[in-house]
Amino acid sequence: MRAVVQRGYGGPEQLQIAEVPDPVVGEHDVLVRTRAASLHPDVWHVVTGRPLVLRLGAGLARPKVPIPGTDVAGVVEQVGSQVSRFALGDEVFGETVDAEWWTHGGAFAELVAVPQHCLARKPADVTFEQAASLPASGFIALSNLPEPSDLATMDEVLVNGAGGGVGSIALQVVRSLGPRVTAIDSASKAELLRQLGADRVLDFVQHDFTTEPGRYDLIFDVVGNHPYASCRRALSVRGRYVLIGHEQYGRAGRRVFGLIPLFLMLMLRARFDARLGSGRSSRLTRAEAAHRLGELLAAGVLTPVIDSTYPLEQVAAAMRHLVEDELRGKVILVA
Repeated sequence: MRAVVQRGYGGPEQLQIAEVPDPVVGEHDVLVRTRAASLHPDVWHVVTGRPLVLRLGAGLARPKVPIPGTDVAGVVEQVGSQVSRFALGDEVFGETVDAEWWTHGGAFAELVAVPQHCLARKPADVTFEQAASLPASGFIALSNLPEPSDLATMDEVLVNGAGGGVGSIALQVVRSLGPRVTAIDSASKAELLRQLGADRVLDFVQHDFTTEPGRYDLIFDVVGNHPYASCRRALSVRGRYVLIGHEQYGRAGRRVFGLIPLFLMLMLRARFDARLGSGRSSRLTRAEAAHRLGELLAAGVLTPVIDSTYPLEQVAAAMRHLVEDELRGKVILVA
């Protein structure tokens, strides 16, 4: 089969098309013929090998898994002997790996073997490109938002970085449950954010939500461009703060440990500060997230936003676009 193969750490030039053996299908795996796969920040992390600490798990000199990509949508071509949820011809989407550490997952290929619990059925009226845009971003958004029952009791929610993959999903999920949503991003995305349901849109260049009037029951901070002490002042009495964090494709300058020290500090502080974290009693599994994303798509709650599509052979150009340009949605590879 044809696949994108990474020979070493570095820039997009490390990504090449090659003929490789078909994946081995385990007894609990589903072999998916890829129709679409998405690029996202975690792909960039493993392509570049940054922050450097990720190489302890992903591979010291080069990635242990040479084929990038974790978000996939496609058609079931083969099932393992213990697979009960899917059959040949089913249209599915999901993440290709169930991992808590940076890793490649083989999605940038014509075929990929995926554990059945990581997949969900693709609604018939959703394109493969739209479905492929959701898995990683959707898992991050759903697993870090408060429980739906808690969100439904909130009045005002702010999403900082609402125009990206994670932020746009969080915006739509929150808005569907009733709270008013203030969305912050660049001015060029204002109309898109209104179309996705934002009640108020602020340009991050012109507005600093930490100093302006307004108190929020939840600040869902995808960008992390303000210190927590400043964000805390913008919380209501019962407000909560959730940091996702984005290293801006290396522009944040944290080459060795990335955002890990910041998250460790916030985790320690959360033991004494009830405003930190989503308040969820348990973290969603990828199986639960995939199922929930399928439900939200079928119900029309989520409108996936696609910036651009590239053929598999143009993966280097797609990666450069992801890193260098301002996006209005997800960048998708089609196989």
